[in-house]
Amino acid sequence: MYCPYCRYPDSRVVDSRTTDDGLAIRRRRQCPDCGRRFSTTETASLNVIKRSGVVEPFSREKIVSGVRKACQGRPVTDSDLAVLAQRVEETVRLSGAAQIEANDIGLAILQPLRELDEVAYLRFASVYQGFDSLDDFEAAITLLRVEHQHAEQDEATGGSTGASGSAG
Repeated sequence: MYCPYCRYPDSRVVDSRTTDDGLAIRRRRQCPDCGRRFSTTETASLNVIKRSGVVEPFSREKIVSGVRKACQGRPVTDSDLAVLAQRVEETVRLSGAAQIEANDIGLAILQPLRELDEVAYLRFASVYQGFDSLDDFEAAITLLRVEHQHAEQDEATGGSTGASGSAG
C-alpha cells in the first residue's frame, strides 16, 4: 500500500476494525518513511460471470429485481425480497470464490424463494430452468406435493423419525 502523502511503497497497520455492517474492514495505517497516518477500507469483491462471458460486480439489487417479477401479485414484501437477496449473497460468498457463474446464483435463489412463496418459486424456476411443457410444471408441482406430504407426516409423528415416543 503506497503512502498517499509521500508515495512510500509500504505502510504499517496500526489498528483494524470491522465496519458496522460487517462487510468491510477499516484499517488505520502509518507510513514508516514520513510517519503520517491514513485509513483504508477493505472489502471482499465478488464478481458475476454472465452467460455472455461479461464479468460484473455482484448486486443484491439485481437479485431483488429478478425475483420481484416472479413475485408479482403474491403476498411478498420488499423486506422479504431484501432478506432473500441477503441469504443468496451469504450462500454464494460461502463458496469462497471471487467470481461466480450467474447460473450458480440462480441455483442459490431457488431454495430461499421456494421457502418464501411456492407460486413465485414455480414462476422463477419455469424461466430459470427453462420449462418447455406442462410436463415440466407437473413434475415440479409433484415434487412440491411429495415434500409437503413428508413434512405433514413428520409433524404428525412429532418430528422424529425412528424413535418411538411412548409416554409412561
